[in-house]
Amino acid sequence: MQQRFDKLGVVIAALGLFALYAQPFLASRANRIVPGEPLMIWQAPGAGGWPMMAALTIAFGVLLFRTAPIVRLGTASAALLGLAIAVGLGASSVLSPGDSFARISPGSGFWLMGFALALAATDGLARLRLGPVARLGVLVAVIVAVVAILASGIWDDLAAMREYQSRSAAFWRELNTHLFLAFGAVGAAIVVGVPVGIVCYSLPKVRGAVLGVLNIVQTIPSIALFGLLIAPMAWIGANIPGASALGIAGIGVAPAFVALFAYSLLPMVSNTVVGLEGVPRDASEAARGMGMTGAQRMAEILLPLAFPVILTGIRIVLVQNIGLAVIAGLIGGGGLGIFVFQGIAQTAMPLVLLGAIPAVAMAFTAAIILDAGVELSRKGIA
Repeated sequence: MQQRFDKLGVVIAALGLFALYAQPFLASRANRIVPGEPLMIWQAPGAGGWPMMAALTIAFGVLLFRTAPIVRLGTASAALLGLAIAVGLGASSVLSPGDSFARISPGSGFWLMGFALALAATDGLARLRLGPVARLGVLVAVIVAVVAILASGIWDDLAAMREYQSRSAAFWRELNTHLFLAFGAVGAAIVVGVPVGIVCYSLPKVRGAVLGVLNIVQTIPSIALFGLLIAPMAWIGANIPGASALGIAGIGVAPAFVALFAYSLLPMVSNTVVGLEGVPRDASEAARGMGMTGAQRMAEILLPLAFPVILTGIRIVLVQNIGLAVIAGLIGGGGLGIFVFQGIAQTAMPLVLLGAIPAVAMAFTAAIILDAGVELSRKGIA
């Protein structure tokens, strides 16, 4: 009998059932900053009440046992979808019509159940051992589901969505800034880091000095580096002709971009060196025997074979930058961190979530896409 239970499933079921029956599903606030009044799932009529509780109980019961991975994934996915719909409908049923100050947020029960079900879905996906294309298909399905729920308006009465409704123009402006900081710094790091990596590979004596300096930069805390750049960037903006016209100043986008670029260099340079060193010597010698010059060998043999490792470096840098770009809000650099720090200052958790959830979602999406790209590139080389 004991072998019929799944070890991870026991943890998931215990956590999910505890959240369902003992933790609040929603939190009702008279305004955005006062403490919330906890509401259990059966106290929110729109959430489905006892039928929804029964369905979730059955789902956690299924996850308790050893089942086929597809059954595990399907059960967790269906329960997650139901949970997402229930929280939106529950918020709408609790909110008084015309009350523009009240805020209804997901409670700890929702977040714990969501975590447990997401863990079960991830476990099911891992056991299925999907290929890169199939994983991308799952990602597309999740994105479509989230977009459909957002477009339907089911979540419109949740506190984070109300914050978005009052700040929609600012949200899209700061999202564009966040994307510029994250992707722009990665692009600049590729342009600079790959050639520097090639030089370090070709000249081992240079490698130690370059990687040593980049390692030191990597050890500086992000907030400290942003702060250290304020004075030199302010001097450049004030004394170099045309710098201020480009937006270079002590605070703003410029120091944030430079800091993210500096953090991006070490993974790019080191992964380029590791990738080139991992190319079989036989391939390089065969190219030399065919009369290829050093530049031709690098462009046509070494770099293509090292590409999966270089792409791994790009993945590391992009995910890192999406997270670090949140800190840019502290120095006036914009990005989604603006909402995070405004929310912290005002003790308004929905405003924090408005900035944090998109950043986390972008980081996960970038990691999945680039992981698939790395695997596909390795298969292409093989």
